[in-house]
Amino acid sequence: MEQLEEIVAQLEGGDVPLEKAIDLFQEGMRLSQLCGGKLDQVERKIEMLIETDQGFQKKPFAPANEDKGE
Repeated sequence: MEQLEEIVAQLEGGDVPLEKAIDLFQEGMRLSQLCGGKLDQVERKIEMLIETDQGFQKKPFAPANEDKGE
């Protein structure tokens, strides 16, 4: 994540040659996809405890944007 933030800062600085900016962008996209994949893996592992009349039950975690259709 720190490496991705450094790349963004370099690109936002605007003083990077075009060829290096393209390389940084591609590396940033690779890191972004890696972070997204890890986040998906963690979300699948998280379970929520829901209190019901029968006590607590486990329910798979669903990010907030996926709850809107339910």
